[in-house]
Order: sequence, then C-alpha cells, then structure tokens
Amino acid sequence: MEHEVSKVKHIKNKLGKKSNLIIALAAVVVILVVVAVINFGGAKLGFSKNVSPDEAKAKAEDFINKNLVAAGTTATVTEVADYDKSLYKLKVKVGDNEIESFISKDGKQFFPQAMDIEKLSDSANVNANSDTSASTPVTPTDITKSDKPKVELFVMSHCPYGTQIEKGIVPVAKALGNKIDFEIKFVNYIMHGETELQDNINQYCIGSGQADKYNDFLDCFLKSGDSASCVSSTGINKSKLDSCYKATDKKFSLTSDFNDKSKYKGSFPTFNLHDSENNKYGVQGSPTLVINGKQVESNRDSASLLTTICAAFNKTPDECSTKLDSASPAPGFGTGTDSSGSAANCAPSN
Repeated sequence: MEHEVSKVKHIKNKLGKKSNLIIALAAVVVILVVVAVINFGGAKLGFSKNVSPDEAKAKAEDFINKNLVAAGTTATVTEVADYDKSLYKLKVKVGDNEIESFISKDGKQFFPQAMDIEKLSDSANVNANSDTSASTPVTPTDITKSDKPKVELFVMSHCPYGTQIEKGIVPVAKALGNKIDFEIKFVNYIMHGETELQDNINQYCIGSGQADKYNDFLDCFLKSGDSASCVSSTGINKSKLDSCYKATDKKFSLTSDFNDKSKYKGSFPTFNLHDSENNKYGVQGSPTLVINGKQVESNRDSASLLTTICAAFNKTPDECSTKLDSASPAPGFGTGTDSSGSAANCAPSN
C-alpha cells in the first residue's frame, strides 16, 4: 500500500483531480519556464557537467525515496527522457500511480511538477524571477457573509500542504478568537499511514475536549511533527486525551476501517470522523477551506487568510486590521517560507 501521491491545482482555476505529484514534499512546487529560476538547497540551475540518463535516474530515485515518500513506500523511476537542454523528464511510479517529474541534467535539482505560467490565474501573484515569499492578499468577492463566519479547514495531519495552510491559519484564529466559529476537520481518507490516523484522532480530541490548549498544541506540532512531546509541553491532560481517543476510535470505527481494505476509498484507508461534512462540501483533498458552507480559495499566508476570512463578516470587526505575516509558510513540518506560490494539495490521482 502506497500512502504518498499528490496533485497540483492552479490557484482559482480548479482543474479537478489531476494526478501529477509526490506527497510529503518538504520543499516547493516549482514553476518551469524555458529555464527555471529558483534556488533549491541554495544552488541554482547552472551549466555544470550533465549526468547520463542512468545517473539521473539513480539520483532521482535516491532523493525521492529519502525525502518525499512515507516510510515503507518505494518510488521507482521507470523512464528518463530529454525535455530540453537543461532538464530530463521522468516518469516516477509510486504504487499504482505514475507521476511526471523533472530533474536538471546536472543531477542537482528535482522538480516535482511543471506548471504553465500562461494558464495561472492573476491572483496567484507568482513571479518566477522573484526570491520573495510575500503574498498580496486578495479579497474574495463572492464569499458568503454572516455575523460570525463558520470556518472549517479540512486537512490530513501529515499532508505537507495541509500543515502549510495550518501554519498560516493558526495566527488568524488567535487574532479573531471567538469572532469566528473555527474548526480544523479531517479529510475522509488517510494517505500517510497509521501515524496520520493516530494524530488525526489526537487532534480531534484536543480540539473538542481541551480546546483552550489546541492552538498552542498545533503551533508546537506544526514545527516538530512530534505529537507526544507537544502534548506534554502544552500541558494537555493525557488521561483525558487517551479516554477521548479510545471512545472516538470506537464510535467511528477508525482503526477498524483503516485495517479493512474492503472499506478503502480506492487505494486509501477510510477515515470517517467527518465523513458527512466531506460529502456535504465535496471535499476531495487536503487542504480544503470552507467558509460559511462554501469552498473558498486563498493564499496560505496569514495575511491572505485573514483577508479571506474577514471578507465573510457582515460587519468587519476591528481584529481584521491585525497585521499578520504575508510570507507563505513552507510545506511540511518545521519553519521557513515558500516563495513558489504553491497551490499543491494531497489527493489521490485519477
């Protein structure tokens, strides 16, 4: 069973479920023009000596398997072909899924996806020649308004793009406080193994039973990825958490369904904690932002998310003037920023 695949969807132009990437990306989704102008680990595309297709295959497989896929999952490069004078195009097989990716001919940089700049929405605010991660917030014009907006963010606890938007939205939730009805919910299938199952349940129980600790816990978890240490450091009642975990797991048959392949959604274990909401809103992957019952697109930095959510108020509160970071958080656990304008998510391929 393979737990890692992903897709890129263009900002605003939702092209549906397009199967073109690899999950657990801790770096960025890269825009390719004639020559990619981007740093990766501090290096730039240059004119180094090219490696052979076989060497490129070996380098790509080694990098992908060490950095981009879950433990127990193996990716295989099945084909290497010339793409242009500076890139090889790869076909990468992960389980039953085949992903088109790229590697520079000097073997130094791996690109999970090509994106057509001409088709990107103007709201993406992406400049391939810029090294800044700052985003310009765009106020939605078609958002449903209410006195107290209901904000539901659907994620997978170990999806790197779910954690990316969570890093952006936690400061917003803290700033707006009880002016919004905010809840993180979970996509109704698992892509990142049993650890994700367990952390989904833990987070649900902290949010529902010890809500005053939740944002601090999430702050810690998004940096470290270590649920146990964050439970301890944020003063969460472990006994109460364990009791909720057992009750929730039993009530929704979460571990049972995870182990029952007859109930899988395609290749992935089900996770039906918020199944009715997933179906109601048409949630397909992580992250999916729903405001006042409608899916909404937003950049993933705090300033943009604040602007997006504040557009849903009938009467804008003073808290919407809070100055928050406009730098897009990096995908995955840890700190850092993402200059790519990534709109990637975790979702199954077609």
